[in-house]
Amino acid sequence: MSIPIRIGILTVSDRASAGIYDDISGKAIIETLNEYLISTWDPVYRLVPDEPRQIERALEQLVDAEECCLVITTGGTGPAARDVTPEATEVVCDRMMPGFGELMRAESLKYVPTAILSRQTAGLRGSSLIINLPGKPRAIRQCLDAVFPAVPYCIDLMEGPYLECNESVIKVFRPA
Repeated sequence: MSIPIRIGILTVSDRASAGIYDDISGKAIIETLNEYLISTWDPVYRLVPDEPRQIERALEQLVDAEECCLVITTGGTGPAARDVTPEATEVVCDRMMPGFGELMRAESLKYVPTAILSRQTAGLRGSSLIINLPGKPRAIRQCLDAVFPAVPYCIDLMEGPYLECNESVIKVFRPA
């Protein structure tokens, strides 16, 4: 029996963390990954308010203590004063991966002209990849569909677990 791959799901939302509404964005990430992945995996879920230090601590815990090879965040990527997820991500990352944000914005622009207001990013901490997604479930799926083909190979390059995907749902790229 293989050990499940651990993937962190971090929702950043003042209102969801206060119980004002249900976290549908975190659930959307889990549902999407369940469609993408054939590998056995466990979601390691966290929900925090839009507070920089709480976001940083949650990311550090998901990578360092929970040993997640991939952490996907949702929320806090817009231009509002409390949208600080990209800054918190940059604080905890060793290196940034700007191509992820560039591709997500380009993909989102096909649907809404306000995609240029989004500040999604991605970075590496140790041997883990952290990706910031927007907060709307439809945008989450659009962005993941765009960038996920590169995610398994990125994790391969960091000597992480082998993510096996359902090729009828998402076509990932690994060089021959």
